Amino acid sequence: MKCLLIQPIHPSGTALLEDAGIEVAEASAHDMETVAREIVDADAAITRNAGLNRAAMEAAVKLKVLGNHGIGVDPVDVAYATEIGLPIAFTPHANVQSVAELAISHMLAIAKRAREADAAVREGRFDYRYSRDFHELGGKTLAVIGFGRIGRRTAEIAKAAFAMRVIVHSPSIPDTAIASAGFEPAAGLEAALAEADYVSLHQVLTAQTRGLFDRRRLFAMKKGAVLINTARGALVETDALIEAVESGHLRGAAVDVFEKEPLPRDHPFTRVPGILLSPHIGGATEEAMERTAIQVASQVIDVLHGRRPEHLVNPEAWERRRAA
Repeated sequence: MKCLLIQPIHPSGTALLEDAGIEVAEASAHDMETVAREIVDADAAITRNAGLNRAAMEAAVKLKVLGNHGIGVDPVDVAYATEIGLPIAFTPHANVQSVAELAISHMLAIAKRAREADAAVREGRFDYRYSRDFHELGGKTLAVIGFGRIGRRTAEIAKAAFAMRVIVHSPSIPDTAIASAGFEPAAGLEAALAEADYVSLHQVLTAQTRGLFDRRRLFAMKKGAVLINTARGALVETDALIEAVESGHLRGAAVDVFEKEPLPRDHPFTRVPGILLSPHIGGATEEAMERTAIQVASQVIDVLHGRRPEHLVNPEAWERRRAA
């Protein structure tokens, strides 16, 4: 059996596959045209943010399982995979701690003006310390938008470590569940935005959430607030966020995820100092990468040996999956 790695994974995952007697090959490039040529003889494939499109699936005549390294499956043609009986295993828990920590670190970087302070020292402007443009997180209000595992963990860290007041807006989660977890259910999205000093996005991308943070909602945020997006780039309208930051309505924003990745070098975000950018590193810690690789590889092995994996994106494809 052969598994094509569309993008590299942690060596621990590769070793697990090889120990199970599976030949591991890496794609020479992760564009779908290349993948379609190189996936033809693969029994399994593992992808990250490159996804897998219909054309590549059509070329993959032997493919019995797709492992999705991470949570998001936006670049995968899930509908077609389900149609042809191709199970997609994914790893919904492996990066929770890492992404939550990044959300908090971005809050701290903007509160303490960490980038600006570093630049000031390097430029000989030590008097920057007198600018009085630094804040504590302690006692501030955080609105967590989306209360899945990452949103919940972010809320837990904010409350336990910084005594932040945490309000939660998550339409799919009952208010009773939010309250029992120790947080305040928001009266609605607009109510949460009006109260929060920091807003952290943790929603999945759907037709309903795409562009949810448009100009109206960004300017509904409390003046001087900060937006943190470690979820999906398309949740936020680019031009509206730039306007909100450059106008001074928002103290700043931090963005780790983008609608198109890699972010083009001439993207408008790159010209806005008030927007802190990172190259989708939320789940890229060594610890998370190893956990994710092991979990996705384990599930690929399960499918190739006829066992149902623990986490399926499309469980309806399992009963009519391609024969092993």
